[in-house]
Amino acid sequence: MDGRGSPEPLWQAVRVIETERLRLRAPEADDAAGVFEMVSDVDIRRWSPVSRVTDLASAAAWCAEVADWSAGDRATWSVVEKDTGEFVGSVSVHSIDRVQADAEIGYRITPAARGRHIAVEAVNAVTAWAFDNLSLVRMELAHAVANPASCAVARHSGYRLEGLLRQSFVYGDGHRYDEHLHARLVTDRP
Repeated sequence: MDGRGSPEPLWQAVRVIETERLRLRAPEADDAAGVFEMVSDVDIRRWSPVSRVTDLASAAAWCAEVADWSAGDRATWSVVEKDTGEFVGSVSVHSIDRVQADAEIGYRITPAARGRHIAVEAVNAVTAWAFDNLSLVRMELAHAVANPASCAVARHSGYRLEGLLRQSFVYGDGHRYDEHLHARLVTDRP
């Protein structure tokens, strides 16, 4: 129940997703070291910065903040390996618009986990979750054109390239970049 005595939306109750290799769950304070290490990586700082995470305490605060889905406009998971419990990244659905039935997806993967298709597995799992639990019709994924690794994740996750957004976003290095806009519809196959 929320503070008004209303039942919590069903989508907030479905907070764990399992795939063949991964367990996606709400971020926890124990993830702070992994989050801090991940956001300290030069590529993460450039393409997907979390500037307010500067130490373990702020990483734990970030975990607590993004684990709170009560606003209804985003949902974030920590990505951990099932076999080891090791934190390997995060993935989120954000800018959820229930009226338009669309949202955006974003992800970060630790350097040690890259090259193993973990991002693709996590993106596919969360995309399916969003279509099933939020009744979305469309999911968008944008990335800097200068970031070919994110383009590969988008393509391998079934997000079709729809166009170029010119000078659309200032990234962590302070530069404004052109972006590719990819999207996946509920009717598309991954």
